[in-house]
Amino acid sequence: MKLQFDGQQLRVRIDEEELAVLLRGDAVDAATHAGDAFTLHCTLQLHAQAEARMDGPAERCQLHLPEQAVRELASRLPTRDGLQFALPGATPANTLALLFDVDVRDSARRLKAARHAAPKP
Repeated sequence: MKLQFDGQQLRVRIDEEELAVLLRGDAVDAATHAGDAFTLHCTLQLHAQAEARMDGPAERCQLHLPEQAVRELASRLPTRDGLQFALPGATPANTLALLFDVDVRDSARRLKAARHAAPKP
């Protein structure tokens, strides 16, 4: 799982193996160690609600994505389109845009290799 913050936007990108973990009901975890200063942990999981949610302190955040939306995205793969959510803040300026997508480069490479390996008629 890759997390990228840019101002009031958070991009969450997972690979297809991590997507399979989510779809079977398990969580995906990521940790970044800032030397000896601190460690940032993030857990991503699906939930039954229609909206995305973020909980916990900054150093141990939990992201909850709508299961139905993620399953629908999974059914459309491979696609460059991801999911977008707004996590409201105390004011409109504090709203965090959450972008979620699945890196499908691995399956695209496998598909391309399979096409090249297929016998020509």
